Amino acid sequence: MDEVLIASVLASTLRVSAPLLLCAMAGVLSERAGVVDLGLEGKMLFAAFAAAAAASVTQSTGYGLLAGIGVACIASLLHGLACVSNRGDQVVSGVALNMIAAGLTVVLGIAWFQQGGQTPPIPPEVRLTAVAPGFAEPQPGSWFASVFGHGLLSHNMLVYAAFLMVVAVWFFLERTRPGLRLRAVGENPAMVEAAGMSVQGLRYQALLMNGVLCGLAGAYLTLAQNASFSPNMTAGRGFIALAAMIFGKWKPLPTMGACLLFGFLDAVAIRMQGVQLPGIGEVPVQLIQALPYILTVVLLAGFIGSAIAPKALGKPYVKER
Repeated sequence: MDEVLIASVLASTLRVSAPLLLCAMAGVLSERAGVVDLGLEGKMLFAAFAAAAAASVTQSTGYGLLAGIGVACIASLLHGLACVSNRGDQVVSGVALNMIAAGLTVVLGIAWFQQGGQTPPIPPEVRLTAVAPGFAEPQPGSWFASVFGHGLLSHNMLVYAAFLMVVAVWFFLERTRPGLRLRAVGENPAMVEAAGMSVQGLRYQALLMNGVLCGLAGAYLTLAQNASFSPNMTAGRGFIALAAMIFGKWKPLPTMGACLLFGFLDAVAIRMQGVQLPGIGEVPVQLIQALPYILTVVLLAGFIGSAIAPKALGKPYVKER
């Protein structure tokens, strides 16, 4: 039974971590360019609703993914319009985006589908399925089929894409000229402007990439993890991804480690439901459900002061005359 437990926890960790990774990488790109993005939660929610609505109406996975990415990119551009072009408060803009998403997705869901804010169930043939369906369940007595097969090969393409995206974002930021320019915008935008490049243009590019990743994260929730959209289904994942990004000090690889830590804790919490502990009794379900959020608060309280953010983060750039 050990191999079954290990395989189940490993598989759950990777599945739960995937949307966190995509969302956290989106935050890394935006904030390394100097734009605070508290609206990750709202973008994910918008994308989840758009992907579920498009997929259920068109019966197409591709259209669902495109709808999620498109809506998240529009939300990112609106954030940029408020903060980059008009130099508004970036924190207020992000919070407003979250509030609009929480309300508008429910209103549109009720108006379009009359199901209390939910979308119709997405058929199994439209949802993202495992790359290797034969390993959908762990095999008792076989470590290879359980741990390697079920634990690592039983996922859909977006899970693997999320981990590949970590490497891609790291390579982009650390090994390419456009990535160097993006980092420079977050550290010294005046120098970038003096070199003849547009600070606003580079920040909008970062926000568009941010929107693509948030769109994939939201689409994952409805096309892979769940069968339909439900109100506020992101359940704070955007803020957990933000905490992972800060814990990782705005660097892709440490941020991935933080996301895996959150995913592991969530996977273990699921397995602990109903477990009897000696001297304590059954672990309360409410405590188990609160564990990821408690860890978020602990990490933010312990590391937000020691983490060194990009120097121009949250500061609107005013072009010198």
